Amino acid sequence: MDEIVILANGDFPSHPVPLEILNSGRRIVCCDGAAERLIAAGIIPSAIIGDMDSLDSNIQDSYSERIIKVTCQETNDLTKAFNYSLTFQPSRIFILGATGFREDHTLGNISLLSEYRRSSAVEVEMFTNNGKFIPISGTHTFHATKGSSVSVFSLDNGISIHSTGLQYPLDEVVFDSWWKATLNVSVKDHFTLRFKSGRVIVFIGYNSVK
Repeated sequence: MDEIVILANGDFPSHPVPLEILNSGRRIVCCDGAAERLIAAGIIPSAIIGDMDSLDSNIQDSYSERIIKVTCQETNDLTKAFNYSLTFQPSRIFILGATGFREDHTLGNISLLSEYRRSSAVEVEMFTNNGKFIPISGTHTFHATKGSSVSVFSLDNGISIHSTGLQYPLDEVVFDSWWKATLNVSVKDHFTLRFKSGRVIVFIGYNSVK
């Protein structure tokens, strides 16, 4: 099954990791606000999705066969792009450009990762210019070279997480605020979080990410 890249209208990829994903030849579903920058970078998206209010009319004319106009205001453009991507039955979705510019959009987009993971069987990862966010809903082992920066965010209160491979164990952490498990470090080439269920998002920095 295909792997799909979604490009949102936040910070355009500049770090080598998201740039490699963007230039990998995978199918790209582009939110309309990001299409101009993507095309200017010499990459043609497979689809441009949104209400088209922020897309230059010349681009709309030139790429009319790739435009998917969705005027519904019940979801944001990232969710529109995600739902459209699911129609291709991908094995994995990489989200780029979903942070930056506006902090409210950034927080909203990051929180949506758990909804995307819960509503589909597709693996979803969000890559920024600083690291990547991975949503999980139970025990998971992550590959991250020793020294990688790690932060763990729980969207649900009361989750109990047992960790191995982190400098600061999470066993005694009370997850009642987002800052509680931030600024940790992987002390091996992998680390594991063990918990039964809940909405958890893990950030791994690029300083030594594999």
